[in-house]
Amino acid sequence: MTAAAHVEAPRRPVLEMRHISKTFGPVRALQDVSLTVNAGELHALMGENGAGKSTLMKVLSGAYRPDAGGEILIDGAPVATGDPIKARAQGIAVIYQELSLAPNLTVAQNIFLGNEPRRFGIVDRDQCNRRAREIIERLGVSFSARALVSSLSLGERQLVEIARALSTSARIIVMDEPTTSLTSRETDRLFEVIATLKAQGIAIIYISHRMEEVYQLADRVSVLRDSGYVGTLERADLNASRLVSMMVGRDLSAFYKKDHRPPDSQRRVALSVRGMSDGGLLKDCSFDLYHGEVLALAGLVGSGRTELARLIFGADRRTAGEVELDGKPLIIASPREALEAGIAYLTEDRKELGLFLDMSIADNINMGVLAKDARTGGFRDFTAADRRAAKAIADLSIRTRSAQANAGSLSGGNQQKVL
Repeated sequence: MTAAAHVEAPRRPVLEMRHISKTFGPVRALQDVSLTVNAGELHALMGENGAGKSTLMKVLSGAYRPDAGGEILIDGAPVATGDPIKARAQGIAVIYQELSLAPNLTVAQNIFLGNEPRRFGIVDRDQCNRRAREIIERLGVSFSARALVSSLSLGERQLVEIARALSTSARIIVMDEPTTSLTSRETDRLFEVIATLKAQGIAIIYISHRMEEVYQLADRVSVLRDSGYVGTLERADLNASRLVSMMVGRDLSAFYKKDHRPPDSQRRVALSVRGMSDGGLLKDCSFDLYHGEVLALAGLVGSGRTELARLIFGADRRTAGEVELDGKPLIIASPREALEAGIAYLTEDRKELGLFLDMSIADNINMGVLAKDARTGGFRDFTAADRRAAKAIADLSIRTRSAQANAGSLSGGNQQKVL
C-alpha cells in the first residue's frame, strides 16, 4: 500500500465505545475501555493474548452485553447492545479467523445466506446472483458469483466473507487476524481490497500481532493490556519498541539479552533430525536444535512447516528419516510416544485439533498426562490434577472464573495458553 493511501482526511467518528467493562463471575475481562474509530480509517487493535481484544469485539458485535455504564454510539447516537441482529442492522460486521462459509454452496448463496432476496416469498436466485456480482465488482475481484466456495482458495474465501459483510451495508468491519493462513499473494490482494473499502468510507478494526502489517495499513493503533485500555498511537508515532512496551508494560530491552552463545563445539544438541521425508511434500529435511535455543521454521503456506512438525511428533508417518534426542536414537510412532519422550506439539488449529472445547480447562491441561496417571493404579489422581491445573492457570495468567469452566468459554488468547 502506498503512502498516498494515508493522506490525512477530515476525521468523522463513526463508532464510539465508551467505558466498556465486562465481567464473568469474578473475572474482569474488560475494564473501562473506550475506543473511537473514524469513517474510512483502518484502526489496528493490538495486545497480548488474553488482553481483551476478542471480548471487546464480541461486545461490539452484540455477542456480549457490556456491564452497566458502558455504551456504544454509531454516528453519535447510542445503539442497543447485547443483540447481534441489531448490531448487524447498525452496520457492524465481524470476520473471524475461522471463516463461517458453507463450502457446498455458491459464492452468491454464501453472500446472502440467511438474508436471501425474495420474490413472492420465494428466493430470487437471479437477483441473488446479480447483486452478488455487483458486490464482487465493487471489491475488484474476479471469481464468479456462481462458483462453489469449495473451489476457491483460502484468500478468495476471505473475500467472500467481506462481500457478505458488504451485502448487509456494513459500515464498520472487524477483521480478526485475517492474514494468518494466507499466502503472500493473497495477503497483497486482501490489502488492495482494504484500500478499496477505506476509499468507500468504511471503517476497519484490524486485529493483528504482525507489526509489519500494522505499520503498512494502520492509520491509528490502540493497545489493550490486562483487560484495560493503554493508549492510542497515530501512524507517525508507531515504532516496535513503543508498541511492545505498551502491550507488555515493560521496555523491549528487558526481554532480550546480548547473545553470549558459546561456540558450536561447546553447545549440546537437544534434537537432531536427519533425512526426514513423508513420501510427498517433504524430502530429506535435516536440522539440529540446541539446548536453550529457539529455532524458527520459516516458509510460505504449503511449504511443509506443519508437515515436518507433525512427522517429528508422530502424528503422521514418515517414509524416511532419523531422530535423536540428546544423542540417543529415538523411534516415535505416535504422539503418545513423543509426549513420553518429552516432545510436545502445539497445533496451529487449536479449535479443531488442539483443545476439547466442551471439556473443562482443568481436563484440557491434564489431557497429556492421563495415560501416566492411569499407569499409577488405573485411576486418576484428581487432587494432583487439580493442583497441576491451578499451577498452570497461575503461571500463564489464564483469565478464567474457574478451572472447571469449559475451554470454549475462554478468549482465543486464553485458549492458546491452555493449549
